[in-house]
Amino acid sequence: MDPAIRAIEDEFKSRLAAVRTAADAESLRVEFLGRQGKITELLGRIREIPSEERKAFGRDSNALKALAAAAVEEALGRFESTGGPEPYFDESLPGIEPPSGRVHPLTQTIHEITRIFEKLGFETVRGPEIETEFHNFTALNIPLDHPSREGFDTFYTDGGQLLRSQTSTVQIRVMQERKPPLRVLAPGRVYRPDTVDASHSFMFHQVEGLMVDEKTTFSDLKGILHLFLRQLFGRDTKVRFRPHFFPFTEPSVEVDIQWGTKGWLEILGAGCVHPNVFTAVDYDPKRWQGFAFGLGVERIAMLRHGISDIRHFYENDIRFLRQFP
Repeated sequence: MDPAIRAIEDEFKSRLAAVRTAADAESLRVEFLGRQGKITELLGRIREIPSEERKAFGRDSNALKALAAAAVEEALGRFESTGGPEPYFDESLPGIEPPSGRVHPLTQTIHEITRIFEKLGFETVRGPEIETEFHNFTALNIPLDHPSREGFDTFYTDGGQLLRSQTSTVQIRVMQERKPPLRVLAPGRVYRPDTVDASHSFMFHQVEGLMVDEKTTFSDLKGILHLFLRQLFGRDTKVRFRPHFFPFTEPSVEVDIQWGTKGWLEILGAGCVHPNVFTAVDYDPKRWQGFAFGLGVERIAMLRHGISDIRHFYENDIRFLRQFP
């Protein structure tokens, strides 16, 4: 054994024999095993030892460290169990309850939405937030001259990609990877360069759904959305469908609910999948039919909880978040 290791081992054993209290044991631990302890410094010298002696030096140093750690642990445990004059732990002291977190209200809303659709046979899927123009625009039948492709409506990266502006991109990826029948739900964050105010944010959350089969009709879309909205807002909720236009669906509708004194409120967009979308993912549009829909999570949460400013969701104010059990 190296003389330096032997000297520190002898010193440790001598000091260990003089330990009388838990404080003595803790002091011994710091002196020999702390960040600047003697054994710690010894281990730090291994790289300075000649290569032919390094293996033996490292083995003996680590053996000394293990011996010292076990001895100190045994001494601390002995004083704790015997209730000496300075116990290491006083079990009679009241405990300190650690703070517990809560599920964010937006996450709660997403979970509730996905649970409803899972009961209707939909599978929840995820996709990347950094996307290609093909998945975010081209495959969704959005023309090259559409305003949403401009830099003031979409975040582009230096590498020619973009931050997805809708979770429809996940539906495209699923259709590229799988064959029908499909029932999928795609929740997640999306990004648009909107000016932040009480009702807008450059980042928000969407949930989009897709159903594809040989005999999926607009009646199926209406039935599923009626069930969903009445499950989410109450069985007496009144629902209205209005004609609209989306590049990726035809026919397209906006769906409203009647909300107290505010009257009819737009809650989501939907429609039958456009044949051009099926062609982009190599589905035969003469064989397959489907519908898609999308809704904003923040809008749902704000309505249900009476929140007037979307910024509350992102400010991490614990006083706001504690309102949601």
